[in-house]
Amino acid sequence: MAEKLVAVKGMNDIFPPAVPRKEKLPDSVLWQWFESVVRSVLGRYGYQNVLMPIVEPTALFVRGLGEVTDIVEKEMYSFTDSMNGDRLTLRPEATAGIVRAVIEHNALYNGPLRVWTMGPMFRHERPQKGRYRQFHQLDVEALGFAGPDVDAEMILMARALWRELGLVEGTHVRLELNSLGQPRERIAHRDALVAYFEGHAAQLDEDSARRLRTNPLRILDSKNPAMQALVEGAPKLIDFLGEASRAHFDAVCGALDAVGLAYRVNPRLVRGMDYYNLTVFEWVTDQLGSQGTVCGGGRYDGLIEQLGGKPAPAVGFGLGIERLLLLIQELGLPVPNAAPNAYAVVPAGTALGPVIATLETLRAAGVRVLLHASGSDGPGSMKSQFKKADASGASFALVFGPDELAQGMVTVKALRDGSGAQQARPLADAVEWAGSLQSQA
Repeated sequence: MAEKLVAVKGMNDIFPPAVPRKEKLPDSVLWQWFESVVRSVLGRYGYQNVLMPIVEPTALFVRGLGEVTDIVEKEMYSFTDSMNGDRLTLRPEATAGIVRAVIEHNALYNGPLRVWTMGPMFRHERPQKGRYRQFHQLDVEALGFAGPDVDAEMILMARALWRELGLVEGTHVRLELNSLGQPRERIAHRDALVAYFEGHAAQLDEDSARRLRTNPLRILDSKNPAMQALVEGAPKLIDFLGEASRAHFDAVCGALDAVGLAYRVNPRLVRGMDYYNLTVFEWVTDQLGSQGTVCGGGRYDGLIEQLGGKPAPAVGFGLGIERLLLLIQELGLPVPNAAPNAYAVVPAGTALGPVIATLETLRAAGVRVLLHASGSDGPGSMKSQFKKADASGASFALVFGPDELAQGMVTVKALRDGSGAQQARPLADAVEWAGSLQSQA
């Protein structure tokens, strides 16, 4: 027997709910529902879908994310193209790729863009609940917009997603905000930060000591409990903001106040990429243990120029889909029923022509119908077919018996309301009674 092959560690298969899984992961029905909600909500805000390559030049992420970020230093899946020697990387995030594409295609020539994309990202890290080596992300970007109104729009669009998904802001997820100011303000803060941590060098852990010379702002994001008191006393970037940066942040907060959205200003919120400036935000939860951030983003006005384009402002957010769907599962929130509306029971020896024709008519009318397919030994007994009809979750069984077909009829039997009521329906009028299979489901 050939050796059984299995998936790469940290990269998961997604099946419908009927397939048992070793690990509790969101099923494909939950994914489809989430994707439909995304398309609906983002469409209402005027954002359009774009599709980006999964493989990009390694230099894109080194230049875009920052050479000393954890992603570039430790986590990227990079390789040399055997055909031409190019250094390539499986994308660890989506923003840099979108910016590369916008520059390459001169996409801002006719004005600003509101876009989104969704798909797999790759980071070589230790797999754990809600964190995988292949994970999926929703990425939303507004390019060419400089004002705080679009920053607020991004945050409120995320809130609209939560509401459509059944999550309650302030209870299931909560919003944290900060401003990173502009580069000159960050330089002044960085100098103060370095001086502060140098004065407490003996208290720094190994990771923070390394970051002190490369990216001291990331020390503020340390999760080491022994570092928390030291970090809490560090100089706060918000105290270094100039008048314009402060006004931008106040305008964002004012817009959120106007719609009654609660938030916490978190001066330690820095995000993981070097390209952010001004507004940064995260939606966090207490329901997933250490994996508390479900959505994060902010403004990155310098990235387009940094990657070779004409200077243009931009703001966006990324959302980890697995983590969000795990949160929905953990909370036991209601999700749409993916069961068929009807299950077609077809006795042995039945002429398939009128059965198939009727089912196709119902499906064209929007009815979800599951046909009992024959095995190698035929369709099976009526008892076994009804058992499978019940197990499918269908609301009705469509019984195509020989007596019914001889009269041009099908028996529609209720499976879920406890009545077991049944009614004969004419095959020729299937379009007219199709709606009753959906409205009562």
